[in-house]
Amino acid sequence: MAGADTASPLIESRADLIEAMERGSKPASEWRIGTEHEKHVFHTNPLRPVTYEGENGVRALLDGIEKETGWHPFYDGENPIGLRNNEVAGGISLEPGGQFELSGAPMETLHGTADEMAEHMRVAKKVAAPLDIHFLGLGVTPLWAVKDIPAMPKSRYGIMTPYMDKVGTLGTSMMYRSCTVQTNLDFSSEADMVKKLRVSLALQPIATALFANSPFADGRDTGYLSFRSHIWLNTDNARTGMLPFAFDEGFGFEQYADHALDVPMYFVIRNGQYVNVAGESFRAFLKGELPQLPGEKPTVKDWEDHLSTLFPEVRLKQFLEMRGADMGDEAHVTALSAFWTGLLYDEVSLEAARELTRNWTQEDRDYLRREVPRLGLTTPFDRSSIFDAAAQAVGIAEAGLVRRNRLNDKGQDETIHLACLEETVRTGKSQAGRWLDKFRNEWNGDVTPIFKEAEM
Repeated sequence: MAGADTASPLIESRADLIEAMERGSKPASEWRIGTEHEKHVFHTNPLRPVTYEGENGVRALLDGIEKETGWHPFYDGENPIGLRNNEVAGGISLEPGGQFELSGAPMETLHGTADEMAEHMRVAKKVAAPLDIHFLGLGVTPLWAVKDIPAMPKSRYGIMTPYMDKVGTLGTSMMYRSCTVQTNLDFSSEADMVKKLRVSLALQPIATALFANSPFADGRDTGYLSFRSHIWLNTDNARTGMLPFAFDEGFGFEQYADHALDVPMYFVIRNGQYVNVAGESFRAFLKGELPQLPGEKPTVKDWEDHLSTLFPEVRLKQFLEMRGADMGDEAHVTALSAFWTGLLYDEVSLEAARELTRNWTQEDRDYLRREVPRLGLTTPFDRSSIFDAAAQAVGIAEAGLVRRNRLNDKGQDETIHLACLEETVRTGKSQAGRWLDKFRNEWNGDVTPIFKEAEM
């Protein structure tokens, strides 16, 4: 056990695997809203990606935000790779291609989420401006190939990058040139988790369609409204997807743990160093049979690290992570949390959402997951298109937020954060559709204007 996390106990039984998720259960009065969002970074003079090092690099951006906020850096070796806010949960981290991520603090209301987003962007842009660093709110960088994007100095990405080329065709595109926004929500019990997981899995393609915002890559129209979502279909089938077993009778924490045990590992952390165990089995680790760590058995922290390397459309940890949406502008970031909060945090809306998706088969769910990245809200479904289901889902979410009745200091409830989705439902076009209209008309087939128009 030398070098293992001594603060984390050894896994003694299957119950420890389950408890690592189950202990997230909490009463509704303690439910919170967590929002994570990634932004592409770029220079404008000339237009190019941002390196880590250099006086105008990502490291300089982190240093500047540290001085501005008092947040504390954390390191990979000697390199700062993010900042933690020690007063509340949350912080800033770097994705493989320099995508700048805020993991937001757990918020009681969507108003708090919106305020947090606004303050984060205020500070980030203040520090970034003298460095000629800009932030782009899109699901995929529209111009540069993976080989053109500088890698960040994070050991785990050095392990993941070559492994991605073994298990999929677009895994490195996921790592280096995609950005998402994610909502993290709580559950009260195993039964509540199961109900929320099933509803959110079924509706995840609907969210992908509503928030589609990545029609371009390599300087051209990809033919997809959410190329980011298409990338995930071609990343690593062992750790992605729609979790069909979650709809089996008797599903619960134990069945998710069994699934996770069969997902190949990436790494184990020992003495602050990442040990490459890519492709190895956690089941073998439980027996002390990892070739890289002979005789060693895993701690609970090792298991939690492993759970964080699963990438299904909804991920279960000590909360549920909604993972289906492209990054967008500030309004769409908060709107994603508004959409899922309205659906899942009001019992009447949760039941209505379950009723909406009750008759969808696994074949239906897989079909939507496969076709929505290309066709978005026009995807044919149930004798019309998924637009009808999307409009209903937005309406159900809005009603849930009305019933929550959480008011800001102006007396407005949380439905104000659904305004951009209501516009999408009114027009039938996501952000991607609006960008494509411009690309085909006023931009004359040139994607570079989007760096100004989608700049955050």
